[in-house]
Amino acid sequence: MTDKLRINKFFTHHGMCSRREADRLIESGRVTINQRVARLGDQVGPDDVIERDGQVIPWGTASLYIKYYKPVGVTTTSESHVPRNIIAEIGHPDRIFPIGRLDKESSGLILLTNDGDIVNEILRTEHGHEREYEVSVDHPFDQTFIDRMAQGVVILERPTKPCRVERLGSTQFRIILTEGRNRQIRRMCQGLGYRVLTLHRVRIMHVTLDGLVPGAWKPLTEEERAKLFQAVRRGSSQGDK
Repeated sequence: MTDKLRINKFFTHHGMCSRREADRLIESGRVTINQRVARLGDQVGPDDVIERDGQVIPWGTASLYIKYYKPVGVTTTSESHVPRNIIAEIGHPDRIFPIGRLDKESSGLILLTNDGDIVNEILRTEHGHEREYEVSVDHPFDQTFIDRMAQGVVILERPTKPCRVERLGSTQFRIILTEGRNRQIRRMCQGLGYRVLTLHRVRIMHVTLDGLVPGAWKPLTEEERAKLFQAVRRGSSQGDK
């Protein structure tokens, strides 16, 4: 195993920008390695001095992967001017960003990282990664509602993918999705004549809220990390670069 990284991957692993944006920085001559202008494809290691616009970027520590129990009222954004933005609420000393979104009025599990490469691998619909929610609506529903939700509901001019739905009570249900369209569950319920009162995410893939209270966060365990890398077809050693 080598400690070397391609220079564009160095930027994404530090959560600074996407790989494409890193390529643009490099092509424009704004990045240097050991005082030499970097080229696309250059490899860097912990002993190299990497600068962007003359500012040294520390090699840093291993990539970060944390889980957070988002309370209602916290906005999933990295924009610092937004009140109660998720980054300010967590207050992590390193630069991290959320993987995906969870509505301000929703609560539950969200993952954050400084590893830009892993985000799309988790979010891409074709990978079929599960997300589990517990939902309550404004009036009782029957089996027809469950069946129609499971089969797919037309929102934003196209049907949602089939999903798993389980009744929890007269107005509560559990739903497991493999896609994450904008306000999907709320739109699905609205399309069937119901209004969501509470929406709570309890699981993303194999990661759950176990060990967390609202507003708390903690790093993924070694087992959770290993399963995450396996799920996105990545060796555990890659996640630590």
